[in-house]
Amino acid sequence: MTDEAELTALHAIASLASGIDDPGAATREILAIVSRSLGVQYCVVAFQNPETGRLEIEASEGLPPDMDPSFAPGHGVPGWVAWHGRPLLVPDSQADARSRPMVRDTRCEMAAPIVLPGGQVLGVVAVNHGEVGHYGEADLAFLVRLAAAAAPVLDRLWELRHLRGKARQLEGLIATGQALVGKLEQRELFDTLTRDALAMMQAKACAFFTFDDATATLRLASHQGEPGTLAPEGDLPLRSCLSATAVRTRKPVTFADIQSPEFHDLLDLPRDPALRSVIAVPMLFEGEVMGVLTCFTDRKRVFDNDEKRLCSALASLGAVALQNSRLYSRVFLSEESLRKNERLTTLGLLAAEIAHEIRNPLTVIKLLHGGMGLDFAEGDPRRTDVRVIGEKLDQLESIVSRVLNFAKAPTSLHSRYQVAEIVADTLVLVRLKLLQSNIRIAFEPSANPVVVEGHKGQLQQVLLNLLINSMQAMPDGGEITLALSSEMRESGGVAVLDVTDTGLGIPDAIRERIFDSFLTGRPDGTGLGLAIAKRVLQGHNGDIQLVSSSPAGTTLRVTIPLARG
Repeated sequence: MTDEAELTALHAIASLASGIDDPGAATREILAIVSRSLGVQYCVVAFQNPETGRLEIEASEGLPPDMDPSFAPGHGVPGWVAWHGRPLLVPDSQADARSRPMVRDTRCEMAAPIVLPGGQVLGVVAVNHGEVGHYGEADLAFLVRLAAAAAPVLDRLWELRHLRGKARQLEGLIATGQALVGKLEQRELFDTLTRDALAMMQAKACAFFTFDDATATLRLASHQGEPGTLAPEGDLPLRSCLSATAVRTRKPVTFADIQSPEFHDLLDLPRDPALRSVIAVPMLFEGEVMGVLTCFTDRKRVFDNDEKRLCSALASLGAVALQNSRLYSRVFLSEESLRKNERLTTLGLLAAEIAHEIRNPLTVIKLLHGGMGLDFAEGDPRRTDVRVIGEKLDQLESIVSRVLNFAKAPTSLHSRYQVAEIVADTLVLVRLKLLQSNIRIAFEPSANPVVVEGHKGQLQQVLLNLLINSMQAMPDGGEITLALSSEMRESGGVAVLDVTDTGLGIPDAIRERIFDSFLTGRPDGTGLGLAIAKRVLQGHNGDIQLVSSSPAGTTLRVTIPLARG
């Protein structure tokens, strides 16, 4: 071959780095250049499979279609070259024990390793001819130069494909994270997790098991794959599951062949003979194992560190979403409990009002009845009627007194509290609701401790009502500021808590009556929150008043007498 022809061939291979994006297409083009340059009976480009160790043919020319597309390590001339990392020329295939020709009439073979810049043997380019001694040392040297030119091209294209694959995985991970954050229903969350894991890991099946540390059991929460192959019911003992290793080590674990006999009795494996390898990743949140995500492949596969990290990242996103779902469930339960308590409080207050209104006319009736001096003769039926009326009036007075006493907070439940602590504890209760509503909270405590005497639960109820009203006044988000201070008045020292929001303000038509029962400016409101707050504060010898309200926001002021001493 002339120097010009050699340079043309080498240039054609080098130009593939910028002209082709697909490493498979580049491999076939390299093979075509080798075939044209050297004249072959057949030729192949084969790459080493890191999972199986075999040399697998990527592209070929001249081979029959029914040929085995792989070589065992060290088998034949290509296998020998890949194993030793050195080129080899076999002038007579029948006279060299290293030769295992794939075509019967092959007589001359040579092969050169494709060596990456770091020294790793990527694969082999091998050529064969039917004539003994057809290739010489000069041909082998040329083949080595062709292989050396192909190595950086293939390395770049494989790296580019790898990076594009990682970019797709990252995009998928981000999309999965965004999808999981919005899943508040746990079954939907688990199905999204396994479905996306199946796609991102290019797996054949995927499952997620929740873990109960108290009972050391797993429970199937979601499965993607062949239906019916994985359907364990109830709690699975951890000791009988493959996922136990991931739970105990809190690290990803892999198994290359789950069809081996030692895996047959494990309860968390699909009964699908097509599945071969598995990666199991624990779902962790603040060190707690919440579950295990498992992905199964239909071929033997060695999962690399990048795949382990990807699967772990996916499980971590699922853990955050699951914890978020649990917290939201608690918030909703807390809100329902608060609504129930508010209804009960309202009924109690209404009962107290009714009892209070009944007591006054009842007292008048009782006094008038006692002053009438009705004294009938013994045996007169009216004497019995007068006695019964007196007894029933006493009974009614007793009932009214019990209702009024029940409506009052027992003084034994009153204690001394720092208002700042009551505010802080209340904000903990609504922190997730505030976050969900995109509302920022700012608490400005007093420079000195502000201590009051009262019923902590009732005072928290007052503050909760005010915060919930403020949140509902800011449907698109905003800010709530709580400013705590104390001041001296003629009657003594008082704690002052201003609650200011950036909401829409209170309509002019109802500003003067916002503390009346059943008055509301919202279609879904009860009109009881502020009325209850005012009654509770009055029961603590305090008060609440509207300081200001406009389209820029509203400020309500709570005052409670400071504790004495």
